[in-house]
Amino acid sequence: MGDAGSVAPGGWQRARRIARLTAIGTGATVAATVATGGVLLGQARQARRTIPMAEAPPPRCDGVYGAKLPGPPVTMVILGDSSAAGYGVHRRRETPGALLATGLSRRLHRPVRLHRFAVVGALSAGLKPQVESALEVEPDIAVVLVGGNDVTNRTPLSVAVRYLVDAVRTLRAAGCEVVVGTCPDLGAIRPIQPPLRWLARRWSRQLAAAQTVAVVEAGGWTVSLGDLLGPRFAAEPTRMFAWDRFHPSAEGYAVAAAALLPTVLSALGAGQERRPSLAGAEGVRSLPEAAHEAARHAGTEVSGTEVRGRERGPGGRWAQLRRRAFFGVGAVPQSGAAADPAQLEGLA
Repeated sequence: MGDAGSVAPGGWQRARRIARLTAIGTGATVAATVATGGVLLGQARQARRTIPMAEAPPPRCDGVYGAKLPGPPVTMVILGDSSAAGYGVHRRRETPGALLATGLSRRLHRPVRLHRFAVVGALSAGLKPQVESALEVEPDIAVVLVGGNDVTNRTPLSVAVRYLVDAVRTLRAAGCEVVVGTCPDLGAIRPIQPPLRWLARRWSRQLAAAQTVAVVEAGGWTVSLGDLLGPRFAAEPTRMFAWDRFHPSAEGYAVAAAALLPTVLSALGAGQERRPSLAGAEGVRSLPEAAHEAARHAGTEVSGTEVRGRERGPGGRWAQLRRRAFFGVGAVPQSGAAADPAQLEGLA
């Protein structure tokens, strides 16, 4: 489908620039000071010992959801890494694919046929065979969660993003809508200690910002996952993360699915289902500005838009940025409190 570098004139330069800007304020200066020392190597070894290796595969979630509902099924595919596959939970209904398919079928009042092609441990480079398999089922919508393993393996940013945007362009050329949950903030993982945590946060935000620029340029939608679980993990680590303290728990995946579902609906043309947004927090930005802001605020949706009939302005591609009240300040339940059922309607 062509090289990712052809996404737009100057697109990769903007992606790299905004990725660098996103690192400001994340401990980059301190991290750079110690990056050449043995501290980081020791912490990396300690983190590997603390975070167990993957064991049993996550439960399969393929199938038809809402089978008794009328109309032809919507075909959805889930691509990416362990976070897309649902590693860390033990029941089919707890996987992000099942949560999204259930919520989508209830909102659309139609069946949803789900196919999961995500692979535990996958890098962005592993998306191509997943996309090839996905195209065989003629999907209407693809949800992609990838990037964490690229950070831990230190895949060059340009390489990781190129593979992702190739996947998006291939799916879009086949008529499939694409929603990408951008790289989570690995600095929120407690087994990773400072200063390695600061570097992990910097790398995660750089990749998330670059993913946003490239995916929207390629015709997809993005939702920043960022430190979506960070505040709740600090208050309730045993609830929001799985036994390995690295992957989300069932509740953690429910929060991520709640962030993704409104954008999946919008991508399918069901924008009237969108949840309320934070007052003053949504609007049109240049794509680099939107990517920079989204990387810092979990739950932010970025999509392409037009201003006065034009896709581009002085700052490049125009983008629509939306944040939802569910992810705003004060919206996180206090320790021991259950999530508001209205917030996760259709996802349990």
